[in-house]
Amino acid sequence: MSRLRLSIAIGDYDRNRPLLDGEVQIDGVEPVFMKLVPEEIFFRAFRHAEFDVAEASLSSFAIKTAQGTNPYVGVPAFVSRAFRHTGIFIRNDRGIEKPQDLKGKRIGCPEYQLTACVWIRSMLEDDYGVKPSDVIWVRGGIEQPGRTEKIQVSLPPDIRLEQAPADRSLNQMLVDGEIDGFIGPRSPSSFDAGHPKISRLFAAPTVAAAEYYKRTKIFPIMHIIGARGTIVEQHPWLPAALLKAFEQSKRVALGRLSDTSATKITLPFVEEQLQAARELMGDDFWSYGAAPNRHVLETFLKTHHLQGLSSRQLTVEELFHSSALEAFKI
Repeated sequence: MSRLRLSIAIGDYDRNRPLLDGEVQIDGVEPVFMKLVPEEIFFRAFRHAEFDVAEASLSSFAIKTAQGTNPYVGVPAFVSRAFRHTGIFIRNDRGIEKPQDLKGKRIGCPEYQLTACVWIRSMLEDDYGVKPSDVIWVRGGIEQPGRTEKIQVSLPPDIRLEQAPADRSLNQMLVDGEIDGFIGPRSPSSFDAGHPKISRLFAAPTVAAAEYYKRTKIFPIMHIIGARGTIVEQHPWLPAALLKAFEQSKRVALGRLSDTSATKITLPFVEEQLQAARELMGDDFWSYGAAPNRHVLETFLKTHHLQGLSSRQLTVEELFHSSALEAFKI
């Protein structure tokens, strides 16, 4: 029996690398892997459905699912997760000292519907009383002018959203003082370069994120895996096979990370950080599967709808193929 040949677009992360290298196999599948950055994967997947299997923005996936236009079915392998307290940048000459000071300010965002932006707005509202309508949002490319929403959204009437000038990037607008801050999944290059007027809102974002986790038990999910629906209809075993393989790949990566004989990534204090993560979040701190992440997913889907991005509030079951929602036990 021949294996199913599939194009698979995912990021080059340690938890995916055993799959990419062929150490972990997907049952019944001959993969053609494409290692791409998230922006390229999402644009090509949601504009043209180019891939058979693709890493997918949770927000974009929810929008398309609520619209009934999603070409993919979900697999709860959460290959990207991140606390986004590191994703809020400010001009430090605008009197912004705490989250509440963002009210009335002009804040850039790459796309209003980006998953990172959804989580940041949720955190600002729930923890600090800063509603999305309290801010003037400016949408544009972080480093390149002309970026627009990859998926068209219809926002509530109280949301003030402007498009950045066609010849201006958000980074340049931040440098020139045309916006007061920026939120997003990447840091602007001006911050990375040490611009004296550009800072993070949270001076100690790791401390803020740890406190957030202690209160909420939420480790924000950014990306899931999507499989083309027409293929899954013909091969209903595929979602469970994908979840199994991504789980195995992550398990191999974590095993390597735990091996203290030689550091597997080019960063000091990895052992201490790994121990700290386990003490805060438990051994399975980067869990896959819908069941252990139900409260995270339900929180996201609720705020996603309240922010006007999904036309109705989805259930967790609507995001994922039924075969990937349960597993056998011995």
